[in-house]
Amino acid sequence: MITPELTHFCDLEVELGPVREMGQGRAGTRRIIPIIGGRVSGQVSGTVLDMGADWQTILADGSADIDTRYAFETDDGVVIEIINKGVRHGPQEVLQALARGEDVDPSLYYFRTVARLETGDPRYDWVNRTLFLGTGHRLASAVLVSLFQVG
Repeated sequence: MITPELTHFCDLEVELGPVREMGQGRAGTRRIIPIIGGRVSGQVSGTVLDMGADWQTILADGSADIDTRYAFETDDGVVIEIINKGVRHGPQEVLQALARGEDVDPSLYYFRTVARLETGDPRYDWVNRTLFLGTGHRLASAVLVSLFQVG
C-alpha cells in the first residue's frame, strides 16, 4: 500500500455571518453559519464568495459535525466550489470558550476536515479528481482553514 503524501494547497480565511440557531434536530443541536466572504492564498489565490454556509450539528458531548458548501473565485477568474465535511471536538472548557467567540489556541482542540473541490474550468480540472485534508482554527467571526492535497 502507498502512504499518502500531503502537499499544502491553500489557506482560506472564511468570514462568517451571525449564527442561526435551528434548535434540536434528530442527531443534535442544528445551526447554520452563513459564509459571507474571505480570502484564499497559496497555490491559488482569490476571494471567498458571499454564498454558502456551514450546516453544523452540535452533539451532546459538545463536538461539532461540520458540513460546509461554498465557493471562491481565483484571481484569474475561475470559480471553484468547496464541499468540506469534518469534525471539531475538544475539552468542554475549550469548546465553551470557542462558543463565546474567544480566540483559542488551535492545538487545544481537534478541527479536521475532508474537502472536495469542483470547477468546470480546464485550467483547474485536476481539483475535481483530488481529495484535500484540512486543519481548522475557529475565530469569533471567521474560520482559518489550511487545505492539503492528498497525493
